[in-house]
Amino acid sequence: MNGHPNGIGTARPVNFDTRPMLVFWEVTRACLLACQHCRASATPGALHGELTSAEGLDMIEQVAGFGHPYPILVLTGGDCLLRPDIFTLVDAAVAKGIPVALSPSVTPRLTDEAIATMVAKGVKAVSLSLDGACPGTHDGIRNIPGSFDATLVMIDKLVAAGLTLQINTTVMARNLEEMADIAALVAEHGVHMWEVFFLVHVGRGEATGAISAAEHEDVCHFLFDAAHYGFIVRTVEAPFFRRVVAQRRAGGAAPASAGYAHLSARLAELLGEHGDVRPSAHTASTRDGKGIVFIAHDGEVYPAGFLPLRVGDVRTTPLAEIYRDNEVLRDLRAAAFTGRCGACEFADLCGGSRARAYAATGDPRAEDPACVYVPDGHPTGV
Repeated sequence: MNGHPNGIGTARPVNFDTRPMLVFWEVTRACLLACQHCRASATPGALHGELTSAEGLDMIEQVAGFGHPYPILVLTGGDCLLRPDIFTLVDAAVAKGIPVALSPSVTPRLTDEAIATMVAKGVKAVSLSLDGACPGTHDGIRNIPGSFDATLVMIDKLVAAGLTLQINTTVMARNLEEMADIAALVAEHGVHMWEVFFLVHVGRGEATGAISAAEHEDVCHFLFDAAHYGFIVRTVEAPFFRRVVAQRRAGGAAPASAGYAHLSARLAELLGEHGDVRPSAHTASTRDGKGIVFIAHDGEVYPAGFLPLRVGDVRTTPLAEIYRDNEVLRDLRAAAFTGRCGACEFADLCGGSRARAYAATGDPRAEDPACVYVPDGHPTGV
């Protein structure tokens, strides 16, 4: 899981050349679920080489080494609640003033006691996954009967506990028709943020049904509409959502496609017309390696969880040094791209999915094949 429940403000703008906004730490690969699209290809037990408790505490010191404003530390997995020292790590980070978010799985480990402990320990935000609007879809993707109903119960408990809650949804062929219905559940249950993941073929995600480039565009325009209903919308591996937001806010038209029309009409049917409400769409110009860095269970560092291109190891090199000095990360932050992404006027705001470019071509600087946009004067289409 690679969600970033980051509804946590920082005191002043962040220079992404010197520090990330988000540090994801995959504290374990262990998870009791076997989701079809799992980035981590999680396993029932911890894998060999997982950072020890002492190394984990050192990791937290390394995050503090970025200086103020500290990045948000997202403890993910696998299932972070399967790590026995998870709340010791939370205590250490909170004691230093580092904002902490958790991404647990909905399993018997996510108890009322665990939720109360999160609140007591100062966890700022939590994310849960919801990949369908009905048990048939969600439970089928999660491979656990009853997971849909249990997730709705946990959503209500986390909101009632006062935790900032983010729902993560991975859009794929199997649930594309249900996206408006999922948005309605997000609104009706008082969720604060909806983060929509767009598949990149890594881990078990290689076996799932990614949607087409045109459908990516339809979904992004639909998400702009959904952002009018009282929750923040952000995307993972679809930074071109920001381009769509910029175009729509400037008066640009939504697509005339049947797919978009269906999603938009269903959203209005479920939640009503949104009127002139300003959309709460996340548009910070982060991307894989820019404002984001990922530490795997064994301490190896990557630009993001979906971009399996090793750039360092926290066991041998301080995280801040890796982030600031690695040549690949510097190129990604500088928008040193090729193809349409390199020629695009939205290169810094968006920059395309570096993970998808890498999966498609082996080059993290290549163009994102899931984006339909062709910059003015560029000779090629999609």
